Amino acid sequence: MLIASLCRMGSRRSSYLYYRLNSTYIRRMRYLFELKEDDDICKQAYNSGSFFLFYKLSPFVQQEGEMWLAPRINVSDLKRLLKKFKESEERIEESMLVGCSEVCTPYFALDLGSLEKSALESELNGSFRELRKAFFLLEEEDRSLISKAQALLRWHDNNRYCSKTGQPTVKNLAGSKRVCPSSGAIYYPQMAPVVIILVTDGSRCLLVRQASFPKGMYSALSGFCDVGETLEETVRREVAEEVGLEVDSLCYSSSQHWPFPNSSLMIACHAVVDPQRSMINVNKQELETAQWFSNEEVEEALRMEPKLSKEQTGSLSFWVPPKQAIAHQLMQEWVKNTFHIVQKSSCQSWPQI
Repeated sequence: MLIASLCRMGSRRSSYLYYRLNSTYIRRMRYLFELKEDDDICKQAYNSGSFFLFYKLSPFVQQEGEMWLAPRINVSDLKRLLKKFKESEERIEESMLVGCSEVCTPYFALDLGSLEKSALESELNGSFRELRKAFFLLEEEDRSLISKAQALLRWHDNNRYCSKTGQPTVKNLAGSKRVCPSSGAIYYPQMAPVVIILVTDGSRCLLVRQASFPKGMYSALSGFCDVGETLEETVRREVAEEVGLEVDSLCYSSSQHWPFPNSSLMIACHAVVDPQRSMINVNKQELETAQWFSNEEVEEALRMEPKLSKEQTGSLSFWVPPKQAIAHQLMQEWVKNTFHIVQKSSCQSWPQI
């Protein structure tokens, strides 16, 4: 019995080890780790890599029928392009590692903003689009990769000098860090955590407008996390600051990298307030307006395409962010009632204010 049990245990362990050694995801993550940590391996990877091209942080895209793509340029074509524009192949070392395919083909991003834009577009048979426009045209995989690529390109462009010595910093080949040769200080790309909160009083949800929003658009409330805050504390503070309501309970939904205007991590939550204390007091320094909307109103808005005319939307007086935005997902969850609200008794105790 003992031997049989040990054999079964050994069999399960072998199966688990086999899975780990053959997991595509683990293999990819280990490969990307090597590229980030070893410049020699990363330099070799250029030869088998594919490249997303940018022009002053605008990604290169092409239209095929009704689809928009962010083409991946192989290294041979990239070298020919650089040679044609009388650029050294060493420009490739300015690339940023942004991911890899299922078969471990590495993806890099390179900004060619020093070259002539119209000539590049003509040579490549496409166009460089401002990221906000490209983001809503591309499919999810391309959208994710070019967002990460632009965030890395922007961060490196803004962090060329050491904050301790004022000396130039040096990028490792993968672009996963910058090092100050003088002080040895290491700098890693960062993004700012932002909470985005769909507030409900049970039968209605709260949507808000900022003055910078396109005309007619309402979205979920959002705000940056302050230093030293927990996620729960940020949610409670932002709701109190911006609309004068007190959150009773909340639950986490999901997160999304959001590249506008700079790189942020959007942390999406649902929050519940007491319907007996749901009178809005808008902070005009933060918001233009805030309103309660019914399930039916939000459901209708979700079905509409953004920026439709008044004639097309009929009685609908507002529209909401498109499906690519996490605010849209929060509203979908609320309309379908698919989120689970954590009761206050099971939450972390609220801090006394």
